[in-house]
Amino acid sequence: MAREKSRTRTVKLYYDPISTVSRPVMMFAAEHGIALEFEHVDLLTHQNREAAYAAINPNLVVPFLVDGDLSLGESSSILKYLADKVGSPAYPTELKARAKVNEALDWFATNFHEYYCVMAVYPHLGIPHGVTPQLAEHMIAFGEEHAPRWLNVLDRHMIGDRAFVCGDQISLADYLGASFVVLGEAVAFDLSPYPNIERWIARMKARPTWDATYAAFYGFLSAVQAQARIPA
Repeated sequence: MAREKSRTRTVKLYYDPISTVSRPVMMFAAEHGIALEFEHVDLLTHQNREAAYAAINPNLVVPFLVDGDLSLGESSSILKYLADKVGSPAYPTELKARAKVNEALDWFATNFHEYYCVMAVYPHLGIPHGVTPQLAEHMIAFGEEHAPRWLNVLDRHMIGDRAFVCGDQISLADYLGASFVVLGEAVAFDLSPYPNIERWIARMKARPTWDATYAAFYGFLSAVQAQARIPA
């Protein structure tokens, strides 16, 4: 009986589809037919800060995965776990190939995320909550000055003439990195100087799971942009 329960155990993902780091997990799971029980944690109403969610994940962020006695945070770690769980070629087992995927995942989650997402994009959206207008302006200026350095690395050295970030086959780095890059659409960030990035993003958007995964994100952007056009 215990063995039967283990086979049918539900894997639960706490997520919000407008979360930049939730969407890579959503898209990967959809493409690999991974049955997840999705538990929406509404970031806009600060549901992630409520006591009920804090008891599950004291970090108060999404995504967060619960698989039996395993509780796992961080998008990159969740992607790796699910990939190993289903034996996905998007996370190769060959040592050097896997090392390159790990490197790209870390690169997106550190350097690129800091200068492009945190500095150049998020302050436009009032993130982090409570940032003063003056500080937001400084963050945006800093991000717009320094993000091109990392975009050039991604465009010329990581993608180059290849189809995906780590080669000619999709990897976990593409799921995570694409979500970070398209965040720039929230502020109409100009990617025209980076043709390899534009080609790669177009390839990712053509995947059959993209539209469903990103529907809520684009709906959110439309609402934000419409509100911004309303006279004060």
